Amino acid sequence: MTRVIISGCSGKMGKVVAECISARNDCEVVAGIDITGGAADFPVFSKPDEDLPEADVLIDFSHPSLLSPLLQLGKKRRMPLVLCTTGYSPNQVQDLTDSAKEIPVFYSRNMSLGINLLIELAKKAEQVLGGSFDVEIIEKHHNQKIDAPSGTALMLADEIADAGANKPYHYMYDRHSQRKKRDPNEIGIHSIRGGTIVGEHDVIFAGHHEVITLSHSAQSKEVFASGAVNAAVFLAAQPAGLYDMSDLLKD
Repeated sequence: MTRVIISGCSGKMGKVVAECISARNDCEVVAGIDITGGAADFPVFSKPDEDLPEADVLIDFSHPSLLSPLLQLGKKRRMPLVLCTTGYSPNQVQDLTDSAKEIPVFYSRNMSLGINLLIELAKKAEQVLGGSFDVEIIEKHHNQKIDAPSGTALMLADEIADAGANKPYHYMYDRHSQRKKRDPNEIGIHSIRGGTIVGEHDVIFAGHHEVITLSHSAQSKEVFASGAVNAAVFLAAQPAGLYDMSDLLKD
């Protein structure tokens, strides 16, 4: 039985993660962390501290500002961390990468199996079409999402850029302030916010008289929660290192 602490347990994703775990027989929630407190079937702490019970792994769906204390907690307790929060700065990504030298850290900007398949398909498309097709990414999310573009859109762009190693890609987020033709080395990234859209991502490869669109639509937050819990059970048995969805898919 894998003992789990949920950071951000009173948030929307934290609650779905708790529900997902309650339906399984291979893991259990032993505590939660949330600055707002909140009622739950397990003890909830307002911050990471030494009063937390022993656990095998921590899942974080909270806020980038909590990363540093969580890394400190993980290293002090030698506890694996599944980091699902988006919006980390480059310095924070470096911090979690450095911490992975001491403890197991699972970091992905999207925990969906389907999204990670979309990434692989987009990389393959770039390898086949790169140089002659323009790349545009459109992401859509609910009107409560704070960060834009989404971490998943940036992850898609990064993977496509890496796949097109011979093309010096740069990202274009806002064209309205510029009056010029599209740079062929751009990856355009566009954000839509509205209603209760869980998450939709389209990768468009636009060529001469033809367009190829790769799409993924999440219908429920459960797809992300399930991926996070699978990652937690996987990570609890791993040595120190930095892991992502590709490692989980291989397991």
